Amino acid sequence: METAIITGASKGLGASVAKLFLESGINVVGISRTDNTKLYDYAKENNAHYYFIACDLSEKDSIQTACNNLDDFLFKENVSKLYVINNAGLVDPIDRAENIDMDGLMKQIQVNTVAPMYLTNHFLKKATEHHVQLLTAIVTSGAAEKPKYGWSVYCSTKASMNMYTKTVAMEQEKTGHKVIAFSPGVMDTGMQEIIRSSTPGAFKDVESFRALKENNQLKDADMIGGVLIDILMDDNIENGKIYDVKEYL
Repeated sequence: METAIITGASKGLGASVAKLFLESGINVVGISRTDNTKLYDYAKENNAHYYFIACDLSEKDSIQTACNNLDDFLFKENVSKLYVINNAGLVDPIDRAENIDMDGLMKQIQVNTVAPMYLTNHFLKKATEHHVQLLTAIVTSGAAEKPKYGWSVYCSTKASMNMYTKTVAMEQEKTGHKVIAFSPGVMDTGMQEIIRSSTPGAFKDVESFRALKENNQLKDADMIGGVLIDILMDDNIENGKIYDVKEYL
């Protein structure tokens, strides 16, 4: 039995990836603050199972509780392969660095960096203990390589996840576990709505992002999710690689 754990599975790219896994007959555990009841229907239609674990990834105790709950039932089943998709992320607060307070800074770093690191670390250990192959994908961004005015925290957290991916992959070279990052480009999701609501003073490029929506240039999350699934299912997946959706579209 193959199982996928997906953070932020209730909407956007996370929901699309969850649906595609279920359509492939792979069980899915969604970790997010809110549930997506449509995923239960997809699971039923495809003879798979969908489980929801409520979790606020900005809270340390909430993450640890979610992991403990997963451990209680996940490895009691005959899991042959485990996918962990670290999809959840925060782009806000969007503002000049001097205007970002401690609470906003800590929350964004917690969700974008600490949570995916901890979840990956945790399930690497558990998968090794139970002799299960782990494939982890961390959703990154082009902002990891290109600074954007008003995105000092977002750019920094994504850059750190790229280096984390490369480093952990090097450590896991002989274990059979795979850790990759995936840059999905600009998609028509709730995150884009947040970006478009920024003021020019806080985010210089806001008008160009508004133009993407007006000109129907935002990619569909289902299409991007399909690319990620294809990468994960490829026997030749390259450990530690930062995959960019532009290579496939």
